[in-house]
Amino acid sequence: MEFKNVAAIVTGGASGLGEGSARALAAAGCRVAILDVQEEQGRKVAEDIGGVFIYCDVTSSESAEAAFSEARKAHGPCGVAVSCAGIAPAAKILGRDGVMPLEAFSKVVQVNLIGSFNILRLAAADMAQREPNADGERGVIINTASVAAYEGQIGQAAYSASKGGVVSLTLQAARELAREGIRVNTIAPGIFMTPMMAGMPQEVQDSLAATLPFPKRLGKAEEFGMLVDQMVRNPILNGEVIRLDCALRMAPK
Repeated sequence: MEFKNVAAIVTGGASGLGEGSARALAAAGCRVAILDVQEEQGRKVAEDIGGVFIYCDVTSSESAEAAFSEARKAHGPCGVAVSCAGIAPAAKILGRDGVMPLEAFSKVVQVNLIGSFNILRLAAADMAQREPNADGERGVIINTASVAAYEGQIGQAAYSASKGGVVSLTLQAARELAREGIRVNTIAPGIFMTPMMAGMPQEVQDSLAATLPFPKRLGKAEEFGMLVDQMVRNPILNGEVIRLDCALRMAPK
């Protein structure tokens, strides 16, 4: 798919993997709208890449619909959508303090899975209105899962379940949206240097890096962005979940 002047939406684009995606798409020629709840940082990134920032709570249909409407006014109908908004709190099903609150599980699923679907459905509606290219393609949707979808560690019940749902959604959505000329792919990252990770002690970072087969370092946001670029650029990459993880296979804890 061509990048030049294509309207792109990136949720969670104010920092981390979302910021890496937003910068990669802008560098390729897209007109990027960053959708996030981090207003100050989101505006800084948007200004830096020549895009726009729009406040959006991905768990709310009203907030997401309003954000898409604003982005459409700024750049036209969405041609590329990347969902990076997510949370990863840890909690055991049965911990020292008792059973895991149902609300804690629901919140993670609400943000990571339902939030991703919320963006997918709205992006698909936008893309279906765009003129197709020579292949009949109208748009590309990229979701973010995690290696935890496959090897969830102790304390990751909610996170693993939410990301497993994103993985399972990928092929189904790709098949359903094929008739509209919309491709759907997912990236399942391993351990990346995100703002949360950067705030951890150096010894913790080094310990995590030591578990990686090769290269023995944490992934960079711009490397996540490189795969986003390729998923948009390669016209036959569809319905795939690609692990981006230095060949990592997570241990139980």
